[in-house]
Order: sequence, then C-alpha cells, then structure tokens
Amino acid sequence: MIHIFQRHCNFSSNSVGKTRPEWFTREQCFKNLLDTLTTNTKLTVVFDGEPDGHFINNYEGFELLKFKGGNDGLSFLNLVNYVESLDLPEEDIVYFLEDDYLHQPKWPEVLQEGFDYIGVDYITLYDHKDKYFLPMYENLQSKVLATPSVHWRTCPSTTNTYACRVKTFKKHIEIHKEYCDLERGFTRDHDKFIRLWQEGSNLISSIPGYSTHVEVEFMSPVVDWEQYSKL
Repeated sequence: MIHIFQRHCNFSSNSVGKTRPEWFTREQCFKNLLDTLTTNTKLTVVFDGEPDGHFINNYEGFELLKFKGGNDGLSFLNLVNYVESLDLPEEDIVYFLEDDYLHQPKWPEVLQEGFDYIGVDYITLYDHKDKYFLPMYENLQSKVLATPSVHWRTCPSTTNTYACRVKTFKKHIEIHKEYCDLERGFTRDHDKFIRLWQEGSNLISSIPGYSTHVEVEFMSPVVDWEQYSKL
C-alpha cells in the first residue's frame, strides 16, 4: 500500500515569486492526483489551517486532517509527527507530496516497481531539471539503473516530495524532524538528503520523470506536462 500525505494550505510564502505555466492551478494538480490513484493507494489531505472556501471541499474519496502550522517547517513537522504515530506496516510506502505537483498516469505502479526491484531507501518521481544545467551540478555523476518499465538515476537531493518505506521513515525519523527549520519557517530538504547520503542512505529518481514540480524553469524534461493538467 502507498500512503499519500499531500499538504495543502490557503497561502504559502514559499511559493511567492515562482514562475508557473499559464495553465497551472493547484486544483488541476489535485484533480490530476485523484484521477491517477489506484487500488494500491490511500490519500490523506493534510491541511495547514482551516480549509473554508478551499477547493478540496469540492472533492471526496480521501481523509482530511487539519493542523495549525503557519509555515512550511512547522507544517511538515506536524505531518512527520502524525505519520510517526500511525501503526503502518513496515513494508508499506509513505509518499510525502506537496500541492503543486503533476503526475503521469501509472505513477503508483512505477513507484512500487522502484522499491520492489531496487534496494533503495528513498525515491522521487521528479526528474529535477536543475541537475542538468545548474553550475553546482556540472560535475555530477549518477549511476543509472533499470527496472522492467523505467530507468532510474541516483540523485543527490530532492524536494520535500518523496517516498520511502515505513521502516526507512522510522529509521531516519530524527533527521526528518531536525531539518524542519522552525526558525526560518521552511524545511531544508536539499540539506536533509545530503545528510541522509552521508549517513549511508540513498535516493533515486525516475528518468523521465513520472511527476514534476510545476515551476517553469525546473519542470521534469522531455514530458508534455500540460496534457496531464487536463485529465
């Protein structure tokens, strides 16, 4: 089972100034998620604050939780604490998801395949475009792996949208909490995954991406993402 925990809020200061495609809306991303769920997935919407007037009230088929955080760091810490309190099977997958991602159909099968065929701790379905052009990654080397339907590459870091088995989440629970930066109000996701690699962990991303962060400069390459915003 893949347990999806998608965070929503009425306003995110982290998103201010990001360049979005003209077709982008968070509601389209949410509809895309609902339309691509399978019998092996369970969705929990985690709302920071009160969802009065929010579009999630127009949909059903998921559990709705409400926490009061006020910023990304505390919002994610609330979620980490909640998932820690659940009695989930050790081999099940938890998928932490932000509200501005699109997915290709069959992403749950691809995600499950990655864990079943590769002895990996963390997976992202987001093929980070910045890994191909930012100067900081000029000398980046990745190991390329193959499973029956997709290729994967090792990846140094990812955003706060990623998946792992429950047993892995529990093993690294203190690291996940530590990088929720309450003073600065956001989660230091890049630093967290660098630390996890240093602790002997690992991370892979699918190539091409089966999801994308919907930000013009950084969307997963070689996929026509606009078509998936209209499912």
